[in-house]
Amino acid sequence: MPSPTRCVCPGSFDPPTLGHVDVVARAAALFDEVVVAVHVNPSKTPHWSAQQRVEALRECLDEALPQRDAARVRVEAVEGGLLVDHVRSVGATAVVKGLRSATDVEHEQPMAVVNRDLAGVETVLLVADPRWGHVSSSLVRQVHLLGGSVAPYVPPAVLRRLQQPDTGSGARPTSRLGARPTTG
Repeated sequence: MPSPTRCVCPGSFDPPTLGHVDVVARAAALFDEVVVAVHVNPSKTPHWSAQQRVEALRECLDEALPQRDAARVRVEAVEGGLLVDHVRSVGATAVVKGLRSATDVEHEQPMAVVNRDLAGVETVLLVADPRWGHVSSSLVRQVHLLGGSVAPYVPPAVLRRLQQPDTGSGARPTSRLGARPTTG
């Protein structure tokens, strides 16, 4: 019997989108176990704390995936360091990333080569579902902050959090993701 396969799906997930959920679901169809690594970049100030992102992703995946798939997906925060070090530490053999555009290919290709060179870790690139190819966390943040509906782009669990007045109180309370702009 072959040993189980495990991959890592890394990202900032600030906030999680339907595109993120789609990539994780597709990774769960390809691998026995999926570790969703919520990256904490010390040089960036997130809109949602790492804990908020982990909790939101876990809820999104529990709601979106069949129970047998959700049980094989672990979500955890990862502080700095090389991605390949985390991949090795969890016993994974591959990184799975989504591709939305040619720009994503240009960004991911050199990283995939370095990950393979440093640790023999392969990168699996999944072309985005056309419904989500234009969606990014930064787009969701911008549309939401300007008062537009992000319901077509985020899972219900994220939408519920965005509708709570205290959402996004992470490290930058003056530009809270959950806050609506005021006009005057």
